[in-house]
Amino acid sequence: MKYSKIYCILLLLVFLFSTPSNSQSHQSWSYNKIIYEVNVRQYTEEGTFAAFAAHLPRLRDMGVGILWFMPIHPIGEQNRLGSLGSYYSVQNYLDVNQEFGTLEDFKDLVDTAHSMGMYVIIDWVANHTAWDNTLTTTHPDWYTKDSYGNFVPPAGTNWTDVIDLNYSQQGLRDYMIDAMQYWVEQADIDGFRCDAVSWVPLDFWQTAITELKTLKPGLFMLAEDDGEQYQDAGFDISYSWGYHGFGDGLLNKVYKDINTANDLWNYLGNEQNAFSQNHYRLHFTANHDENSWYGTVFEQFGNAAEAFAALTSVINGMPLLYSGEEAGLDKRLAFFDKDLIDWQPHPFADMYKTLFTLKKDNQALWNGGNGGKLTRIGTTNNYDIFAFIREKENDKIFAVFNLCPNTINITFSGSKHFDRYADALAMDSVSFAKGSSLTLAGWKYKIYHKEAATTGIIDESGTPASLVCQNYPNPFNMSTAILFNVTDVQKVSLEIYNSLGEKVKTLYSGYTAPGAHSFAWDSKNDAGYAVTSGVYFFKLTSGGESQVQKMMLLR
Repeated sequence: MKYSKIYCILLLLVFLFSTPSNSQSHQSWSYNKIIYEVNVRQYTEEGTFAAFAAHLPRLRDMGVGILWFMPIHPIGEQNRLGSLGSYYSVQNYLDVNQEFGTLEDFKDLVDTAHSMGMYVIIDWVANHTAWDNTLTTTHPDWYTKDSYGNFVPPAGTNWTDVIDLNYSQQGLRDYMIDAMQYWVEQADIDGFRCDAVSWVPLDFWQTAITELKTLKPGLFMLAEDDGEQYQDAGFDISYSWGYHGFGDGLLNKVYKDINTANDLWNYLGNEQNAFSQNHYRLHFTANHDENSWYGTVFEQFGNAAEAFAALTSVINGMPLLYSGEEAGLDKRLAFFDKDLIDWQPHPFADMYKTLFTLKKDNQALWNGGNGGKLTRIGTTNNYDIFAFIREKENDKIFAVFNLCPNTINITFSGSKHFDRYADALAMDSVSFAKGSSLTLAGWKYKIYHKEAATTGIIDESGTPASLVCQNYPNPFNMSTAILFNVTDVQKVSLEIYNSLGEKVKTLYSGYTAPGAHSFAWDSKNDAGYAVTSGVYFFKLTSGGESQVQKMMLLR
């Protein structure tokens, strides 16, 4: 029997039904996420896990995918700095800072975040401890000492509130791995941001990551360092300090007219060449160190702050947002004392929400090899203008940034940017073709995304046909109905896949009668568990032909 053709919007199947060429299984969930750094102490008046939890719906709606909590452990009292001390002066690796709440409070917070489709990583301080850490009495031999046998701060620092650990001691290595495993097992966290990794032997991290990922293969490991060696050690993401860090880097130099758009292109191009597509790079305009020690984004970048924030959100790599940035944080938060974030309406909130939602939905902006490679578009002023496209499957973005304080009119060269786009922030349409030009005021930018093709189904004559393959609603919250027509008795297979080509559920497999058919998907997998928000596809197969349709689940 010949089966009739099923017409619907065709997506490229190579991406959907191929296994990513990497072994880091975190990419099954981190490919379109951004990281949000949580400063619990300064986040709310209460400064607790429970109080922070009230912000989770807002953060989810803003597009936050990964929550990074600064160290959650008790803070040392001996030689404490300020009234509350540094998060990074750890008194006990196996306990929770009682100022924030209890272990159960933290576990509840993790569970709530998971239920909203977000992931949780915690800061891990492996290089040093507080002077009164429990290990100083149980295992004093695990510490570096001076010639008099006294504990000492890490070499070359003025960190008087902490003391250095000695990784020549195998017992310390075993303990530290066990302690990290404890948090994975007890709190079901999804990874670690590892502080000062270069001050701990690389072979320790190799062993630790291997054991941790044996325990939980999808674990996400962030290295606070810029070196290429950390991708080989098993870290999934590392800092891009050359882009911005320690009050310095390309962004600062571009703002000061020391570097140009050409330098930015060279740096990002080198990153794409030096780091595997399996390894992400962390880009940011602020974090706890930048804000407290080097200045707010407005102090460092002035009128360029918004443009740099937007740029960071759409280039290759994973963006980081620090607590309060979305509220236009305009003060340096005290590091050792209570200093509440001033939560206020600010234009940055809408900008971040728009760009993070775009990143979540648009494959061109996805992380690592799952996203589109950044390709520069030349202009009549490459010194000041940074224009580029990123393209993946049927998605494409075209971004143009004026990296100087002067109004500039430019004409684009080449043809790679030719297309019809929607302005991501202004919500209007624009086309670019040969000779197209653009005028941008100082430190202004445009981010466009390719407009979707017509949603009508085209029959063999080239005219719109009746609906034969579609789902409604789309996007959807909990469930969607998948509709299709067949003209005679035929065997049909209807399957759901995630964006990495992994089958989630088989909705139907069998023969159907002629006419219209509808099958509901309740956003659960074959095991009956609810799946997370994101892009999914249904694959409808009849005979030797398969057609695919894109769906968006937004919980």
